[in-house]
Amino acid sequence: MTDQDAGWPALPLEAWEPTRATLHMWTQIVGKVRLALSPYLNHWWHVPLYVYARGLTTSAIPCDGEIFDIQFDFIAHELLISKNDGTTKSIRLMPRSVAEFYAEIMATLRTMGIEVKIWPMPVEIPDPIRFDKDVTHASYDPEYANRFWRVLVSIDSVLKEFRGRFIGKASPVHFFWGSCDLAVTRFSGRRAPARPGADKMTQEAYSHEVSSVGWWPGDASVGGPAFYSYAAPQPAEFSKATIRPAAASYNTKLSEFVLMYDDVRNAKSPRQTLLEFCQSTYEAAATRGKWNRAELEREESK
Repeated sequence: MTDQDAGWPALPLEAWEPTRATLHMWTQIVGKVRLALSPYLNHWWHVPLYVYARGLTTSAIPCDGEIFDIQFDFIAHELLISKNDGTTKSIRLMPRSVAEFYAEIMATLRTMGIEVKIWPMPVEIPDPIRFDKDVTHASYDPEYANRFWRVLVSIDSVLKEFRGRFIGKASPVHFFWGSCDLAVTRFSGRRAPARPGADKMTQEAYSHEVSSVGWWPGDASVGGPAFYSYAAPQPAEFSKATIRPAAASYNTKLSEFVLMYDDVRNAKSPRQTLLEFCQSTYEAAATRGKWNRAELEREESK
């Protein structure tokens, strides 16, 4: 096994697509539980999941004076629900329909005294199927689920390193289950113009100027897993910026810079290659957007 395979494993889209599609729905169910019970936080930061030592976690969720969390364990292939009274329940991660998974997790929560109601409709995907009606997505390949998590582990550490270079407002590194991506966002500190006609979630997410970078499993339109970076609002000439590494390019359909995951994992130093992409795309946004970089960046990061 090469270093790239150990920390940056191959994740061919076609090979793991059935598992990806099913896992996407499972994470949406768990994420909606967190959304339903967590206090509101700016920019919808109360909804994502987080990378942890065995998979993805909700972190602590308050409920009737107690707390619980839900963890996807992609080593033992279990979903663990743990409550602060010491109660723990597990659900086996294996090939099963979204409808079956949804029914079991909601029933398990009830047996633990956790009452929660969620909107059972997936978001941010074409042709959504209600969770309780979805028998189409029913795949789970433990090898690819584990690879997916190992990819997130490697990227999470690099994005946290990049985040640490910034002393302005920045989001945590978090996994957005709606779009199935791991991302971190920097803020200029200035309000952004309102977006006419945008929904409530979009208005709140982009209430201030941002530069965001992340990774998503990709789809047929980009050819596989990819890193992305965008600025909102996008400053003039942003798309013409010179970005590192040379393999990165501006995708006019997505209105963001894209760097294929395989170009990073096959690089001599995946970490350094990803940091270059993060830094150069941020500089393109901050310089052209006239951010006060002297007040926002650590001296040693310049």
